[in-house]
Amino acid sequence: MRCDLKARPVRQVAGIEGTPLRGARPGGASSGAGAGALWRESSPAPSAMSRFACPEPPGVALHLIQRGRGRARCFFGARDGIAYVRWLREYAMRFECAVHAYVLMCNHVHLLVTPARERGGSDLMHSLGGRYARHVADTRGLAGPLWEEPFDASPVYVPRYLLSCMRYIEENPVRAGLASDPGEYRWSSYGANAWGRDDPLVTPHALYYALGRSPEWRRARYRAMFWRPTSPAPSTSPAGSR
Repeated sequence: MRCDLKARPVRQVAGIEGTPLRGARPGGASSGAGAGALWRESSPAPSAMSRFACPEPPGVALHLIQRGRGRARCFFGARDGIAYVRWLREYAMRFECAVHAYVLMCNHVHLLVTPARERGGSDLMHSLGGRYARHVADTRGLAGPLWEEPFDASPVYVPRYLLSCMRYIEENPVRAGLASDPGEYRWSSYGANAWGRDDPLVTPHALYYALGRSPEWRRARYRAMFWRPTSPAPSTSPAGSR
């Protein structure tokens, strides 16, 4: 089952550094069990990175997935998530990768990025993975591989799939049973894309801008993509934005 960084409403997450991660022991299909169960066993520890196993044309979005070694956890508390996001922003700028969507789960990460130059995505993953692995070794006292190798990378060539990929990434906590709504989960880009939350890491894609002429309309239409039949139908009017 999947596990995750602690899910809680964004308005309540300030000052949670050091909070333990929430979730069940990783390694199997999601069962929705235990958003409140803590997996306390030891995990394989960090290593540097992997190879890039797919075409990487500049200007084409890439869906990147990095998993913990043996599906074991790679995030152990809020300070780890904060550190990872900080370095993700740093290396994305260095290697000219625009980050459109992301989510940090306790034993894997999803990113949707568009590199502006050749090998931008592979350089990003190599540097980010290695830097974060050193952080885990230094702060958690773990040694050995942290990441599975190689990471997964899939170019998104068909424009209509890009927004679906963003939704897939940001719905991970809901599918894992860790939140009833993606907006309840701190460690993703949903707050920025759906509600305009300040997130310096996120760069909107051209197809996101095409959702509407104003930020309010774009956010409303983006939220409507996440509507489920069991939920009240959302308004596509920007009047309800927050």
